[in-house]
Amino acid sequence: MRVEDSASVFAVLESLKIEIPSWGFANTGTRFGKFLQAGAATTIDEKFADAAEVNALTGITPQLALHVQWDLPGGLADAAKIKKLSAKYGVQPGSINPNLFQDQEYKFGSICNPDPGIRRKAVDHLLESVEIARALGSRDVSLWIADGSNYPGAQSIRKRIGWLQDALKATHDGLAPSQRMLVEYKPFEPAFYHTDVADWGMAAQLAQSAGPQAFVLVDTGHHYQAQNIEQIVAWLLHLRLLGGFHFNDRRYADDDLTIGSIDPYQVFRIFHEIFSEPDADNSGGIAYMIDQSHNIKGKMEAMVQTVMTAQELYLKAALVDRERLADVQSEAKTVEAEECLRTAFWTDVRPALREWRRSKGLPENPLEALRESRYVERIERERKERNAMLSVSYA
Repeated sequence: MRVEDSASVFAVLESLKIEIPSWGFANTGTRFGKFLQAGAATTIDEKFADAAEVNALTGITPQLALHVQWDLPGGLADAAKIKKLSAKYGVQPGSINPNLFQDQEYKFGSICNPDPGIRRKAVDHLLESVEIARALGSRDVSLWIADGSNYPGAQSIRKRIGWLQDALKATHDGLAPSQRMLVEYKPFEPAFYHTDVADWGMAAQLAQSAGPQAFVLVDTGHHYQAQNIEQIVAWLLHLRLLGGFHFNDRRYADDDLTIGSIDPYQVFRIFHEIFSEPDADNSGGIAYMIDQSHNIKGKMEAMVQTVMTAQELYLKAALVDRERLADVQSEAKTVEAEECLRTAFWTDVRPALREWRRSKGLPENPLEALRESRYVERIERERKERNAMLSVSYA
């Protein structure tokens, strides 16, 4: 495909939909504290409003990921409220994210806790999350399991494997036929001696043992430095276990930086592996989700910038001449093969994106349009008092 081929370019761009996270609009922070922003969303209504604005500007973010404890504190009883907000703002509920890391009982783990009563509480929460997803019409229930230990000998690694399998099997068995369970992994934090689901192999085994509706979720920040994430993506595609992504970027580990801000070539290479998958049924169900915590950048600006960057890198990856690449790879022509990637990566796709946006009635430059709309200034005026009260409570 050539960037001048508008019909093919438009078809590629139409295929990309990105789910954005409710928590990306809210005040979030580090282990050391929170830097509050005057325009941060303090209610679920405001989160939906911000998500609707991003979708209006970019045209490809029709879903908002929801966190059960933060967005539905009443659990299933709050589903009706979410439906009303969805109808009001024209943004659909996306993946449902349970909380297995905040309650005080989870100090020594949730579904891997040595106390069977706490494990039962955690599984009940997972099953309620499945019910919430069903009530909202959400396909995916995304599980990040923070369980682990900080000292050798503190916990039985072997027993916790069994508890993990039991909990995920119970959750999987509660899914409706149209639902999926995505198992995320993370090498460390908050547990630093051992984390119960520490890498893609553990997540893949857990998904396979849970059942056919379980898949692996790849968070691009959840890897050691220099780890080859696109190789992991290729393996998960090969195993037909790639369920989705939490996109962000990192300098060290789970830095929650905006996508492509540190290594855009890596995101390009990930998309390239997906475009290289010959079975459209295998790659077509992948969920593209953003998982970022905007502490320094303005939250609205960062989200729009993120979506624009993802579009650019996705289109660049689609431009790789994969037929020629296969030929030069078969002849072990290393430089020529690398140039197939580099040529696509260095192609300026922004004119093609502007043309596509014009055809959709969207602003050619969504970030510039956001600034011109004064939306950020308006929500800062409306929300600054509530955020100022939060600063007092955090003192």
